[in-house]
Amino acid sequence: MTSIDAQTLGSRIRDARKRADLSQEELGQSVGLDRTAINKIENGMRKVTALELSDIGAALGVRMFTFFEEPGPALVEHRSNQGLDTADSQIDALLARFADDVEFVASLGVDALWRDAADAVSQAGVTRPSTNAEAEALAAKARELMGLSPEEPLLQLSESVGKIGLLAFSRDIGKDTADAGTILLRRGAVCLVNSHMKVGRRRLALAHELGHYLISDAYTVDWRVADHSDQAVPMESRIDRFARALLLPEAAVAQHWQEQVERCGERDSAITLASKFRVDMATLASRLKELSLADSETVAAVRNYRTTRSDLIEMNLYVPLEELAGTTVPRLFALAVLRLVRDERISRERALELLQDTFEEADLPSIRRRRPDEIWNFVS
Repeated sequence: MTSIDAQTLGSRIRDARKRADLSQEELGQSVGLDRTAINKIENGMRKVTALELSDIGAALGVRMFTFFEEPGPALVEHRSNQGLDTADSQIDALLARFADDVEFVASLGVDALWRDAADAVSQAGVTRPSTNAEAEALAAKARELMGLSPEEPLLQLSESVGKIGLLAFSRDIGKDTADAGTILLRRGAVCLVNSHMKVGRRRLALAHELGHYLISDAYTVDWRVADHSDQAVPMESRIDRFARALLLPEAAVAQHWQEQVERCGERDSAITLASKFRVDMATLASRLKELSLADSETVAAVRNYRTTRSDLIEMNLYVPLEELAGTTVPRLFALAVLRLVRDERISRERALELLQDTFEEADLPSIRRRRPDEIWNFVS
């Protein structure tokens, strides 16, 4: 934790208050201070006690220590470009929190975060795709970086992206906000996927964020992934193409579709293909269209197909646990936190906070009982 002056502290409090969409008067009412006192604190003209700062942090939904930490370069750049009236202050605040959490865990030297893999990505020479062919090539490159064969289904997407430095969190932030967002860290990146969406769209959104990460977009917030037109937002369309190509590799889709349609018809073929590669029908329909594997009438039909319970039983389809459902933290991040608990480097309370209530106290590893003679390690 760094030492800062009153003016810097006040400025960070003001930024956090605006992100929380509170007036000085509203914040003052929450913490038992009048508006003038809040104004003086934000301008560095009045000292704030530790108890007051704790109350202010609680009222603004941020942890007190974050007022003393230097924000990441991408976050600073984003906010300076956007002002504080960001497109989506909720996702902005959550991304800032996750970035702080990951940087905190990384600062303790735990190696479970795979940050070396992030270095491999930065050295891979990835360039921004300007054509669909380049987007397809980038998807193939991403699979190679994640250690996947060119044609196998990408089943545990959130875990795979973690192994190349993108740590994916999820949170239900409602239907009227962004699909996902990403922020680059000093090494690697964190992203947030809105778990209010269904699993197919969540996976597509995460694949889309992986595209932003690979081409080093410092900060992105994406709405309605895959709804872009080529004319309106070319780069977003290229990244949409990348995301579909990542989840549905061309050779595998073409082979499956051509073999299965003749054998069992379009509907059953679409259902088994979507289930095998864990995508929704809208994504599959778009992929069939862009690969010229189906005419417009078939594409429209595929888009409207629904997988029923009867299909699951009669086609013997495997139904996995849904990825990124509700509040989740990336497995690699959880692994790092648990290691810190086991090594007694962070408190159990801090671990539960970092794990965002996805663990209960009884789920944490037990602390090793010490032998009586080990007391000499502390006093000798």
